[in-house]
Amino acid sequence: MPELSVHKIPVGKLFSEMQGKKFVVPNFQRSYSWDVEKCETLWQDVINFLESEESEDAEYFLGTIVSNDGEGGNQEVIDGQQRITTLLLILRAFYSKLENMPQSDKEVVGLKTDIEPCIWDIDRKTKEIKDMANIRINSYVATEDENTIFHKILANGDCYGDLKNNYNLNFAYFQKACDEYAEQNPMQWKDLCVTFLDKCIILPINCNSQETALTIFSTLNDRGMPLDDSDIFKAQIYKNQPTEQARKDFTEQWKELNQVCVSAGIKINDIFRYYSHIIRAKKQDNSKEIALRRFYAEKNYVILANENIMEDLSKLADFWLCLNTGSKPDESYTISDESRKFINCLAYYPNEYWKYVISVYFMRNCQAENFEHEFTELLKKVTAFMFAKFLVAPTVNQVKMDIFNACIAIHKNADFWAGVKFQIDEEKFYSSAKMAKPLLLLHAYLNPKQTAVLPKDFQVEHILPRKWQNTNYNGWTQKQAAEYLEKFGNKVIFERKLNIQAGNGYFGRKKERYGESRIADVRELTSLDDFTVENIEVREKAFQGRLLQFFSGQGVC
Repeated sequence: MPELSVHKIPVGKLFSEMQGKKFVVPNFQRSYSWDVEKCETLWQDVINFLESEESEDAEYFLGTIVSNDGEGGNQEVIDGQQRITTLLLILRAFYSKLENMPQSDKEVVGLKTDIEPCIWDIDRKTKEIKDMANIRINSYVATEDENTIFHKILANGDCYGDLKNNYNLNFAYFQKACDEYAEQNPMQWKDLCVTFLDKCIILPINCNSQETALTIFSTLNDRGMPLDDSDIFKAQIYKNQPTEQARKDFTEQWKELNQVCVSAGIKINDIFRYYSHIIRAKKQDNSKEIALRRFYAEKNYVILANENIMEDLSKLADFWLCLNTGSKPDESYTISDESRKFINCLAYYPNEYWKYVISVYFMRNCQAENFEHEFTELLKKVTAFMFAKFLVAPTVNQVKMDIFNACIAIHKNADFWAGVKFQIDEEKFYSSAKMAKPLLLLHAYLNPKQTAVLPKDFQVEHILPRKWQNTNYNGWTQKQAAEYLEKFGNKVIFERKLNIQAGNGYFGRKKERYGESRIADVRELTSLDDFTVENIEVREKAFQGRLLQFFSGQGVC
């Protein structure tokens, strides 16, 4: 029968009672991720509590720790390792400050004696530290370098190695904070140490089994505590593994998944979101989208019990790595340059609903012999629909139901958005400033001379410059310039570096830089002798015509 104990305990007692034992961070946890900003918030909260304390019985609650009994009396930390690690860094910063104060001061010596058993084991007879290298915590999720840095900090009281490491950055912050507070509040410095040890309270929830601890962890965090959804999912999948070896294998798979997501520039939560729409498509579910955690929590996280879950998530993450970086983890499919052009355009779209459609398509069709060609055709249709839809109805809510239905249709291998037609007139192109950049990029890619995928570091260039100048305008008036400035006929996407070099001069001065561009739309400008009202009007009609022809070709206009 599951058993647990819950009791509040001050920080000093929490750690000092761990003599001969350790907090153990299992390998399915996430790495230490607290940054200086979080540390500063915690520090300032404790300072505010000290300075506003109204009674001797007042306490400051720091949060919960969920753990289960491990080998040798150790506590396996299921939730709270970020907090435990940070508290140890604070305690070591206090201790380092006390070490540099006069040892003839009995209060200083007494406070050191209180902190020592929080960080290290103390000899029962001599009351001395047994081994300063033997600290209170073991982390199996941290890398070897991270563990070395953390251990060195707690053992020696100095930053170590890469200063950008969270352990170093946070410890350096706490050292500085200790010094500043002691200097500005010399009469309260020792009181701060006492407050931290005796009046900052933790609520440990200790369980007799890991399964119970994981259940409590999930329940607590379903109530809104600030953890990523993917942390909850990770714990659930880990709990579902039937053997110890399976759990070790899963831990390695998760690390690989995380690394792929980092390399792809996305989050694991994103992959779970895309995957949720694959599941919805299979169920033909076009109902209102719900929160990610709530979606996966349905029927006690039954979706995460699927034995293929990690294989599917990894496959999907590899696909997005391929799309976003060009890396090819899986050689069974190929993404053409033509496809990448439309992916590039969609990347600037004002919302991400298009990603659900292509994720469903990929998982449904990636093994098909003609995947490369058919994927390109899909992207053309998705791009045409999403762009045209936003021009006539520029809100997220307007596209949701279409996306949900398209996902279902793709899974059924049926035509999606069949018969959809939009009426787009001239004014629709100016209905949302959010579409200016993606429309200009799409126009550039639709130029038959644009064969290469364009660099991502481009800017929107105003050919007639936005900053008015009184010279070299060849008949332009400031009123005319204001009227034509924001028309698409006066805009073009341009490489950032060349755009900076071209500056805000008039056409004749920028023409040389235009000739160096890899963008066909820009290079074509060099055929003009000057840039006039007529040029903008001609380019405006051509711009709208090219896009409308594309929309029409994909059957949406």
